[in-house]
Parts: sequence; structure tokens; C-alpha cells
Amino acid sequence: MAAEDDVVAKLLAELPANLSFPEEEERVLAFWAEIDAFKTQLELTRGKPEYTFYDGPPFATGLPHYGHILAGTIKDTVTRYASQTGHFVERRFGWDCHGLPVEFEIDKTLGITNRDQVFEMGIDKYNAECRSIVSRYTKEWESTVKRLGRWIDFENDYKTMNPWFMESVWWVFKQLFAKGLVYQGYKVMPYSTACGTPLSNFEAGLNYKEVEDPAVVVSFPLEEDPSVSLLAWTTTPWTLPSNLALCVNVEFDYVKIQDVKTERLYILLETRLVQLYPVMGGKKWKPEKNSTLFTVLEKIKGKDLVGKRYTPLFRYFVDSFGESAFRVIEDGYVTADGGTGIVHQAPAFGEDDYRVCLKHGVIAKGVQLPCPVDFNGCYTAEVSDFEGQHVKQADAAICDMLKAQGRLVASAKYLHSYPFCWRSDTPLIYKAVPSWFVAVEQFKDRLLKNNEQTYWVPNFVKEGRFHNWLKEARDWAISRNRFWGTPIPIWASEDMQELIAIGSVAELEELAGLPKGSVTDLHRESIDDIVIPSKQGKGNLRRVDEVFDCWFESGSMPYAQLHYPFENKERFEKGFPAHFIAEGLDQTRGWFYTLMVLSTALFDRPAFSNLIVNGMVLAADGKKMSKRLKNYPDPNAVIATYGADALRMYLINSPVVRAEPLKFTEPGVKGVARDVILPWYNTFRFFLQNAHRWQLATGKTFRPDAALASSSANPINVWIRAELQSLIAFVHEEMSKYRLYTVMPRLVSFLEQLSKWYLRLNRDRLRGADGEEEALVGLSVLYFVVISVASIMSPFTPFFSEFLYQKLRQLHPDFAKPDKEAMGSAQSVHFLTLPRPEAVDPGLNARVAEEMAALQTVIELGRKAKEAQNISHKKPVKEVIIVTCNPVHAAGLHKLQNYLESELSALKITVTDKEDQWCSYKAIPNFKELGKRCGKQMQQVKKAIVELSNSDMATFRATGELKVLDFDLGRTDLAVTRHFAGDKAKFAHMESEDGSMVIAIDTEEDAGIIRSWVSRELVSTVQKLRKVALLEVGDKIEVFFREIGDTQIAAALEDPAIATAVEQKLGCRPLPKNWVASWTRVLASSTTTVRGGELEVLIALPSLVLAEENLRALSPETNPDSVGQLLGSLPPESPQDLETSVTVFLDGKTLALVRGEHYFLSAQEMILAAKRP
Repeated sequence: MAAEDDVVAKLLAELPANLSFPEEEERVLAFWAEIDAFKTQLELTRGKPEYTFYDGPPFATGLPHYGHILAGTIKDTVTRYASQTGHFVERRFGWDCHGLPVEFEIDKTLGITNRDQVFEMGIDKYNAECRSIVSRYTKEWESTVKRLGRWIDFENDYKTMNPWFMESVWWVFKQLFAKGLVYQGYKVMPYSTACGTPLSNFEAGLNYKEVEDPAVVVSFPLEEDPSVSLLAWTTTPWTLPSNLALCVNVEFDYVKIQDVKTERLYILLETRLVQLYPVMGGKKWKPEKNSTLFTVLEKIKGKDLVGKRYTPLFRYFVDSFGESAFRVIEDGYVTADGGTGIVHQAPAFGEDDYRVCLKHGVIAKGVQLPCPVDFNGCYTAEVSDFEGQHVKQADAAICDMLKAQGRLVASAKYLHSYPFCWRSDTPLIYKAVPSWFVAVEQFKDRLLKNNEQTYWVPNFVKEGRFHNWLKEARDWAISRNRFWGTPIPIWASEDMQELIAIGSVAELEELAGLPKGSVTDLHRESIDDIVIPSKQGKGNLRRVDEVFDCWFESGSMPYAQLHYPFENKERFEKGFPAHFIAEGLDQTRGWFYTLMVLSTALFDRPAFSNLIVNGMVLAADGKKMSKRLKNYPDPNAVIATYGADALRMYLINSPVVRAEPLKFTEPGVKGVARDVILPWYNTFRFFLQNAHRWQLATGKTFRPDAALASSSANPINVWIRAELQSLIAFVHEEMSKYRLYTVMPRLVSFLEQLSKWYLRLNRDRLRGADGEEEALVGLSVLYFVVISVASIMSPFTPFFSEFLYQKLRQLHPDFAKPDKEAMGSAQSVHFLTLPRPEAVDPGLNARVAEEMAALQTVIELGRKAKEAQNISHKKPVKEVIIVTCNPVHAAGLHKLQNYLESELSALKITVTDKEDQWCSYKAIPNFKELGKRCGKQMQQVKKAIVELSNSDMATFRATGELKVLDFDLGRTDLAVTRHFAGDKAKFAHMESEDGSMVIAIDTEEDAGIIRSWVSRELVSTVQKLRKVALLEVGDKIEVFFREIGDTQIAAALEDPAIATAVEQKLGCRPLPKNWVASWTRVLASSTTTVRGGELEVLIALPSLVLAEENLRALSPETNPDSVGQLLGSLPPESPQDLETSVTVFLDGKTLALVRGEHYFLSAQEMILAAKRP
């Protein structure tokens, strides 16, 4: 075999015993860059059916975290799989560039605290600042995403600030406007006073905190009797200047009381007197003490309070709303859980307040609301006493004024959970803002219908959380009073009666009379000054002030990323809806929702067909990951330590892929690297070592033979190939259902079967114990299994699969062929079409799997039985008896008998179905149950049960059914226990959990057992020494031993069968230590205890041995030791000097020494020569 043909040796030399997976991944990344792998894959698949994937755009103003890594891993796995199963999959990265996250960063940097400062600065300059930071972390994102192994196009990415993207957003809006789905109105929304903008309910739910607010009870004297006051409780005193009504529940019972201390008269809910008198909530308070606090004067139904008018707290809005306001109204939202059962209504600052006041005519649609709070959360001149004060800071001053007026009845501090702005970390308020709405409620039924057309993993999110959100969907406020965003393309007259929605740049240029191509950007600074002449004689129409909520842009990305309908019209329509999207659970109210709303409004179709929802990645303690708390490891550090594949597998193989939370732990990633990837690597390394050994033994070049592998009748080969086909079929089945979380456990199980069982059972055979032809068959099977697993798992573990494939393809028979997508010839594992399961008899596969399961059960039971008797696993036993009545198990165990003998160190294996010889049964009646049924016949039934045969009881154990006399007995009537009936002093025994199998091990010793045992101890010791000496499989050694005491080793080696077996395992015959010469190169040695004696074992490189008698015959005066020292000093790497003969000059004499007569190159050579006739 020419050195240039020895690919195996080259590959083996490249492999360290301890591979650094992160370092190898870096090499794979360099390889991908060298061959431009992602673009090459796209070109290879171009023209195939397109698989459409939408990637939700993240903000680039922050660094990627585990949530992004998780979603990116899911997306990459699915799209790789789609690409490798015959699809073209374009993957473009997108960036969310507009909105509050960007503006907030600029506001912090520039010290901006209100909108007026932006106008003073100039919108153009402000937006230029925003534009400058949008791409702040794009390089870091690209680095992390690529290091994770995700293939996605960063060069041809899309940005929501691109004019062509914004133009498509305009088109989307115009379609909604044309369909009558857009209107302007008021909406009470979560509002960030620090950022000066409303937030969505989704955003408001991101940052709740425990806070302490003032809780006050305020009096509202009745107009009909000012001595009687209604009492209302609130934790937002700042809303009291805008009070317009009080709300009660008509179903509740209220009381009029007189306070003992002040003698004042109050009306409040009977069950909420504790709000006014907290002492009543104490455990020791007794109702009879109530009279010391108050006197109940009258009970009043809630319905009888409705319509009563009261004296306003403040007079700021009496002139505007005096006729319709300051009266009692009713609604079922008033509860008895807290407060006084009377709720103060400020319709501009509460969603329910607005709804209820509108319902009862306190306010009207289209009429200005009492909202005396500006964009920055400060009172306007309408509330003159507190003008300019921030509302949250005015609470104390308002309470002081109410107290001075005698209207503050009680005050306290109230600890509760309150929403904070997720960007500025300041308290939110709820505030009515004029907004542009999409009338979602008009097509809510279609949203529900389209949701039914989608497939979600897990399904419960679709059927529960998302369905319920759609069912309760409200009109969507899509406008924001900000600057850095896509402007809402409505041009309006001053009276808002003439409105034009613009759907393209060309339309704007035409209607505004501008030259074609003159509008090159669509941000506010570029279009706010453009006017459109009125067609109704109302002067010039100007653009409205608002910009789009960035969620509107995200929901428009399916169309805008392709600049639809201005470009790519046919391609979009062919690929819509998307085959697949994936994001976190929080997007059920975010991106998933906006995608569904817009696609339904535009096309009455869902935007996507398949969706994977992931849960939240939490810190190890179950808390939210926090940069401030530093309660999670840096993702880049984790990847640098354990590798991206380990992190990917850890995430995919966790509950988080089923929309459940994951408590992230670094040891979990380490465990994947240790328990999955390392055994996978060791299997590959074992293959190479034994392929190298085969080459050394045969002198031939190893190349795997597919025909030999597929035609092998060896049951272990048949089994592992069947398991491989089962794995391949399983991966395709589960990926078709988008169940990523089931694939990893199956891979782990298969790798365990491969490394723990296939290699273990086949180790000797692969090392040539059954001949080199059989070794070639086994190595060919192992090769095609390992390379097939690398291929099928490449979407999940892209780096390690590539690492294996690049090594293994060099041995593939088709390595030099031109096919760019075929196994072996393809340049990358990711260019391959994933293997499909071979057409084999499923019944055969099932039977082979069942036979191997039985083998594994017997081996595990045998080991447990030995352990129970403190018998070493290496110690041979006379016989193992396996009792089973399952014909498939019995046939398989007969077929696999040799493997059982080897694994259990058994001299004999016996499989029998004669349970009655080895087992006894005992039937235990349930007299309580049977007595009810059998009555007077109970004694006869008892007698019949006692007389049941072993066969009857065995049948009952298996089926749970038995007829005794005329009664049908089941498991509640009878319990049957099985007991070992053999000689317990002689046999160690164990029963399988399902009761289908019993094994008995003959533990008696004789001379043959002892000799076999000690020989195994010798072999085991040598194998350990080989590892100590860092030897490879093909490295030849010689073994020497010395007995101290009676270890029986020498006697054992005199047994020809034992000697031959030991020689096959070690590659040499062990020799007494006196064979060790002074020039022998000893590599390692150890002393171990065997049967009460001690055994010293040495391993050495094959060394020169002299035939001393022949040497003395040649030259009686010559000292053999001197010759040995001289010849032994020759470098071991140049044995050709001694190949046939050598001439020695010693002590003035010339000696012509002949190999095989005067010397031998090793002790083994000398022994073989002695055996020749």
C-alpha cells in the first residue's frame, strides 16, 4: 500500500484523543467561508420548489441573548432541513430599525425629555441621530449568528427604514384604508411619559414592578342631600381633577352609615366597610364591635343609586361637561374585591372609564375628552392649580388640597404590581390619545377562521392563548406620536374632512405635482413639508403628525421585504403564506398577531402555515435573565467552551421548544458535549483506529464496501442497520410535524445503541477475531452508519456533522465523482440530500429490534445478578440459563449466543421455555373481592386456586384473565407471584421487570473457570497498560508477566484454547518476565492482585531476541549479552538493517548473524519459528 493511498493513517494522525469541539467548529467556519458554503447551497437548490420562511426582525440596538439564540437555532434547523429535502430556501436577515427602542437611546444620549426639544432641534437632525445608531451592533449580531452555525444572508438583508420597505408598508395601509378598515378615534392606552408615546398592551406587560402608591378614599356629597357623601377609593389621585362620574354595580348591596367619630354620613358597599375601617380586617375583630365605629342607617340597592348627582371635586370641567357628567352610572366591571364598591370615573385615563362613560352618555364620540395632561405627562393650563407638574408627582399636592376642602376621608399607602415603561423604566400612566385604528373587530371572525388553517407546535398555544387573544381582539391603534418611524401616509385638510391615503412614492409625486423620482426617502423630514392640493377647495392637504407603530411594520414584513407589489409580485404570491415562522411565546400578542391581522385584512388568508413557539429562557434560579444581576453565563463564552453544537442540542432538547420555560444551566450544555458529542466522536475514532489496524494486518488499502455492508447477515450488523433506518424514518416523520424536541432524545438513544452496544458487541470482530474479511464487513457497516448519521443530523449539529463528513468522505467510493449533491462527492455535508429510509420489511426491522432488546435485557440482568453475588463481571461462569416463553426472544437469543457468552463471560448459554423447571408460582386470592362474588362457593374456588398449575398461573400473569369453576377472575381477584425454583445456593438469578424473562447463573467454580478468569484479568491489565502508554489500536507490543504466589496464569496459558484466545485479543503470546532482556524497551508495567496472589505485567515494544545456543555454536567465546546490547541499540525505526542478516564486529571478531537462526526480531517470531516443523 503506497503511502499516498493511506488516507486512514493520515486521518488518524490528525485526530487527538481529546478533541476541542469549539476549535474544530472554528475550522469548519473557515472551511465554509473558503467554499462560500451558504451561497453554494443556495445555487445548488435554485430552481427547486421554494420553501418560504419569514424571519422576524430584531432590533440592532442591543446584543443578542439566549432568546435570540434559541429562536435562531430553531429557524436554522428547520430551514436547513427544508433545503436538504429538495427545496430552495432563501434566508434573509432583517432589522427592526424604527420605534421607541431607538428613540429612547437617542433621548438619553441627548438629554431630551419632551417633544418640544425635538422640534427645536429639528426632526431632520433628530432622525439623523436615530439613523446613526440603528446599526450599532450589527457586526456583533452577525458574528454571534454565524458562530452559532446559522446560515442566513446578511449581505442582502432588509431594514424597516429602507425607503422601498417603507413604500410597501404604505401600500399595505392604503389597502386597509380603501376597505374602510381605518378610522381615527380616542383610545386609552398605556403611555410612557418619559418617552412621550403610547405603548401597546404587549409592551406594557413587559416590565411590572412592586410599587407603593397613595390610596385615598374621597367623598362626593349628593346634590339632593349634601350631608350624605358617596365614597370612592383610588390609587391614582392625579386622575381626580378629571373626574366625570361615579360607577356602581346594580347587583350589589350598599349601606348608608354614620361615622361615630365624625358623625358624617357616607354611602359605600356593605362588604367593603373594611376599606374605611381597616381594624375590621383583623383576626380578633368581632362584628359586635362595629357599633363603636359606625351606625348603619339604611341599606340601598346599587340600582337605586344610579342617576344620583353629586358635587364635583374640582370645577375644571363643570362648564364643559356639567350637564352630562357628575352623576352615578353603573357597570358590571365594578367588583367587591377592593375599594368601596364605588369607582371614580376619569374617561381619559382608564379604558373601562372611557367605555362606561361613553355607554351612559357622559362623553360622546368625536367630542374632546377631559385630558389635561400633555405629551410629557404634565398638567396643562386646564388644571390651573397644578399646571406644569408631572402627574405622578402631583399626587401629594392634590391630596393636600382635598384634605383642606374636607373631601379626603382616608389615606394610606398601597403596595401593588404596576406597569413600568420597558425602555425608560419609569411608571406608565393610562391616557386617552387620538389615534389611527385598524378596525380589527370588523373581521374578528375571519381571524379565528384563518387561525384554524395554521399548524402550531405546540398546539395548545394556538388553541388556547392565541385563539383567546383573537377572540377578544379589539381595534388596533397603529399610530404613535413620535418621529423616527414610517410616517402614516394620510394627507388631510385642516378640518380632517378630506383625507387621502397614499400607497406609493409615485402616487405621492403625482398628487403633489412633484417631478418623478424626486422623493427618495419617506421619513418625516423628507415628506412632512409636501402638500397635496385639495380637490374639495380646502386649500392644501398636509400629512397627519403620526408615524406607524413599529409592530405595523413587522406585520408588513412578508410584503415589504420583497417590495411587494412593486417588485417580485409573482414570486411573493406563489410563496404566500409562508411555510414556516418561529418566535417566542411572547409574540402571540406581538408579531404572530400582527401578521395574522394584516394578512387576513389584505388577503383573507393566514400569513404562515406552520409555526414553532418557543418558551422563555430563564436564569438557573428561574428568574428573568438580567444583565444587571449577571445571573446567566455569557453566550459567547459558553460557545467558546463547549461549542455551538452542544448549545444548539441543549436548547432543542429542552422543554423550551414546547413553549415551556427553560432554566438555563451551563452544566446542561457541558452534559450534552460530554454525553452526546464525545461518544459520537469516540465512535468515529474507534472506526478509524480499527480501519488502520485492518490495513496493517492485511497490507491493503481500506475502502468501505457498500455491497458487503448491505448484504451482511451478521445479526448485529442487520440490527444496527435496521436501527439506522428507523432513526432516519423517525427524523423525517418528526420534522414533517415540526417536533424538533423529539429528535434529540432519539439521536441520543441511537448513539447509545451504537457506542454502548454495537461497538461493545463487535469490538473483537472489528479487530479481526473472526478473520479480516469479517472485520472488513463490520468496518464497512460502521462507516456507512456513521456517515449516514452525520448526514441526517446535519441540520441539528451542523458543525460536528461537517467535521465527520469531511473526514469520512475521503474514504467514500464516490469521493472523486462530479455529483455535487451526492454522498462522498458533495463538497459539504450540507449540500447533500438527506438520506431517506431504505425500503425494507418493517416486520423484519421490528423483529431484529426486539431480538436485540432481548439480548440487552439478558446482559443487563446477568450483570445485576453477578453484582448481587459480588461476582466480578470479568469472572467467567459455567452456564447462564435464560428462561423465556417468547418465541421471538428465544430465537434471537439462540442466534446471538456467541455475544451473550462474551458479554456475560459464560462458558455456556442455555435458552429454555421450561418455566416449570426453573420457576414456581403462588396464587394469592383476594378473599374480600371474591367473597362478594362467589358466596357459598368460596371454599370450592379457594381449593381450585390452590390447585392451579404453573402453566395456569403463568398464563394469568401474562393475560390477567383466568376461569376458575364458573367464575372469570381478573387482577383485582387474584395476585400471582413467581419465585425462582432452582438451587439458590448454586444459582444467582434475576427476573426482568415485565416478567417475561428469568435468568439463572451457575456460580460454581472449577479449575477451568479459574484459568479462564485469570486469563481475562491478564488481558484486562494489558489493555489498561496500552492506554497508559498512549498506544493506538494497530501498535504492536510484547507482553511479559511474573507471578507472586499462585495466580494460575502460567497454568491457564498452558491450556491451548485459553492461550489461543488470549493471543487473539493481545496480538501476542504473554511470556514469563525472564524473557525480558536488558535492551528490551518496556513501555508500562503494573502489579495487580489475582486470586490472593499478585501478578506483575509489563508491556514492551517488540525487541530483539537471541538464539543463544546457536550463537555459542557460532562463536563460543562471544558473550550473547554483548551481541544483544549492540543489536538492541539499533534504532527501532530502521529494522531493515536486521531484515535477513547482519554482520557484527565485536572484540576483534566478525560474526555473520542470520535472522531466524541466530536472532529474531521479537519473542513472538522466535515462538512461531519453534512451532514450525
